[in-house]
Amino acid sequence: MSVWCVLLAAGQGSRSGLDGNKVFFRWRGRSVLSRCLDVLSDAEIYDGIVLVLSERDMSDYRALAEREGACPLVRRVVFGGASRRESGYNGLCALPEDVEIVSVHDAARPFVTPEIIRATVEDARRYGSGVISTPVVDTIKRIDPATRQVTTPDRAQLRAVQTPQSFNYARLMQAHERARREGLNVTDDAMVYEHAYGSVHLSDAPGAERNVKLTLPEDFRRLRAQKRPAMRIGTGYDAHRLAQGRRLVLCGVDVPHDRGLDGHSDADVAVHALMDALLGALGEGDIGRHFPDSDARYKGISSMLLLEQVMEIVRARGYRVLNADVTIVAQRPKLALYIVQMRENLAAVLGVDVECANVKATTTERMGFEGAQEGISAQAVALLEKTEEEA
Repeated sequence: MSVWCVLLAAGQGSRSGLDGNKVFFRWRGRSVLSRCLDVLSDAEIYDGIVLVLSERDMSDYRALAEREGACPLVRRVVFGGASRRESGYNGLCALPEDVEIVSVHDAARPFVTPEIIRATVEDARRYGSGVISTPVVDTIKRIDPATRQVTTPDRAQLRAVQTPQSFNYARLMQAHERARREGLNVTDDAMVYEHAYGSVHLSDAPGAERNVKLTLPEDFRRLRAQKRPAMRIGTGYDAHRLAQGRRLVLCGVDVPHDRGLDGHSDADVAVHALMDALLGALGEGDIGRHFPDSDARYKGISSMLLLEQVMEIVRARGYRVLNADVTIVAQRPKLALYIVQMRENLAAVLGVDVECANVKATTTERMGFEGAQEGISAQAVALLEKTEEEA
């Protein structure tokens, strides 16, 4: 039995004041939609994601996936309907038959956390539903539409409901089928579930108060006004096994040796560590997220080409590399003759002087897997500097 997410991104967002769909709004070099997908992936709980888009936004989504990287968890993309309920139903219908738990999340909530996601899924397993919510801090007034009489409910009995909302898939589908037959008008899946079963279980998790929905023009103005750190630093580490019949490639240099490093790409362990350092400095995860070994496009590819793609992300985020330092750990072969070319290769892609792209090699005095000549590892540190404020 599997756990899936239906991610809703088909709304018009007419209240946002933006020209297009608000989920494509870019903040600090990455769109709202991509940020949302990143967190759903980081939760490490979903077997797949169904993305619900409007047909008019498909070209924008393809451009986003090309520019920012496609999320491997997005297994299917379906079109939304005329209402929030219909869009959710379309997404649910696209799920595989073995789904046990489904989460429904609004892509306009990019500040969701893995902790929130896991809390709702766990509650759905225990109670049939798990809906993240927060206490109401404002005093609420209820106005009778006919008499205009005002009453004040006890805010201790009120909760503000968000997404994600997780459910037993079979029960939610039954609730949606009933809502379709009755033409029920709802604003979220919790209302669909409540209509069929009476109530939902409200989930608690740290950080829910920051899980805001981007809706109004001032929400996006606040994002633009937030300042980024002027400098960022990241570290990276990678290791690969030595294998017969493989080239040994380090920092883009073919090094003569009786064995090479085994991997999906050319297994350039030094460049892999450097890419992880750059992505880490940006808070962009690791190379496994951006270049998964399950993707045939990266089979045998030069890691220097992947480094170029990482540098596109660095520049898109408004940063440049100040310097990078890479340490290669190998008992054999000796690498001194190749260090200069390695540094020149890295400097050319990083856009820095050679003196700012350092490469050094060391041994472990025959200790560990490197000392036993079973493999080679590498460590890297990268320092980035902000170049300009991003709109």
